[in-house]
Amino acid sequence: MSLTPFELAALELSLRVGIVSTLCSLPFGLGAAWLLARCRFPGKALLDVAIHMPLVLPPVVVGYTLLIVFGRRGAVGAWLFDTLGVALAFDWKGAALASAIMAFPLLVRAIRLSLGAVDRRLEAAALTLGASRTRVFFTVTMPLTAPGLLAGAILGFARSIGEFGATISFVSNLPGVTQTLPLAFFSLIQQPGGDAAAFRLTLISLAISLAALLASELLSRRLAARLGNAA
Repeated sequence: MSLTPFELAALELSLRVGIVSTLCSLPFGLGAAWLLARCRFPGKALLDVAIHMPLVLPPVVVGYTLLIVFGRRGAVGAWLFDTLGVALAFDWKGAALASAIMAFPLLVRAIRLSLGAVDRRLEAAALTLGASRTRVFFTVTMPLTAPGLLAGAILGFARSIGEFGATISFVSNLPGVTQTLPLAFFSLIQQPGGDAAAFRLTLISLAISLAALLASELLSRRLAARLGNAA
């Protein structure tokens, strides 16, 4: 199956957006999951609601909110452009931001569940033996959390490359600039004779999604088995 330059550009941009959004989300997702799983503080329930809000809000609402905040005239967007020369609206970086926000709840949930399953007695034993909290985190907690972290990252990546509503609302549908696979598919089904190309993009999207889900499951099982053998 040969792809046209139009389809290849959409595929390349989708992969770039998915990778960038996932890598940038991981530190924040880990921090948010740690707060929700391990900490008690006023407003914890509100933080939980805010993190999961993209799951229930219409994606176009999320995209419109991003446009207001991070647009060229938005409070944050104006500062970014005037200070750093960074423009997010109508740019692929904005597509990465929109995709990251929509995928963030899935990432946090997977890491939070994995953190909750860690045996706290192992961490306590390491502290008793003289290890610092930082060393315990990186040598005990993180390896035990790795399956959930990896699964969340892959699911977040798959969700990112499939994002449509927030992306088109925030960065529009500009070929070669912000047009990811879902946006290219939308353009193709709006024009006569675009059915064949739309079908090819559908197959590509299905292949990427299936590969991501299978990779998440297989790698999580392998890591869990390795950790079990090490224990």
